[in-house]
Amino acid sequence: MSLAITTDKDTGVAVVTLDRPDRLNAIDLTTAAELHDAWRELRFDDSVRAVVLTGAGERAFCTGIDRDTVVPQPNSPYMADDPLSRIGPKSNDLWKPVISAVQGMACGGAFYLLGESDFLVADRTATFFDPHTTYGMVSAYESVLMAQRMPYGEAARMALMGTAERISAQRAYDIGLVSELTEPGGALAAATECATVIAGYPAEAVQGTVRALWTAREGAVAQGFAQAPHLVALGNLPGERQTQLFRSRGRAFRLR
Repeated sequence: MSLAITTDKDTGVAVVTLDRPDRLNAIDLTTAAELHDAWRELRFDDSVRAVVLTGAGERAFCTGIDRDTVVPQPNSPYMADDPLSRIGPKSNDLWKPVISAVQGMACGGAFYLLGESDFLVADRTATFFDPHTTYGMVSAYESVLMAQRMPYGEAARMALMGTAERISAQRAYDIGLVSELTEPGGALAAATECATVIAGYPAEAVQGTVRALWTAREGAVAQGFAQAPHLVALGNLPGERQTQLFRSRGRAFRLR
């Protein structure tokens, strides 16, 4: 299992942990499937009233899709499968509040998860960046989601600067991406404390509020996602060229 779920029946809080610290909690096809199943399971578990999402280890919350993952694609120029398109809670009709606790790196495909969280708590080791352009890829779905969470200029700078620049935890807090900043190692406890408070409120009122908040954003997200496949198809370098770029520039990404 590359995902760990613990549930406190007394508080009504579940903690979902991406558990691949040796891979910086990158998401392979197995992890993507487990996330999809986890949100569906939590949706029907009435003992769970709030969820905390985090990553194992100190180095990363999540670094997006695992670069060793081979994604089968249909033999058609008009269709493409995105393995991360169903890994978020809202994409699986989970309207219980989800709070992300971020420690270390959060980048690229991690934004599918952060973009569908209700709010973020981070410790001072957290950094946020989007490596797509560095490796000749279009940041489409990720940018659509993050543009709903950040001032446009900040989202654009992060998406366009690639691996050359990272948003610090303090900067993320200053621009409103992160709602609470903790000392190193404190994000999970702080997020769990918030989740415990929320889980103590009437579930129907909480879930209705989550749904209302998402309604304010989902129109823009749906329109952006409708354009994303075409932009990816037009703008992505061929796979071989992407691999060359990753090999030549990936070491700096892994060590930073």
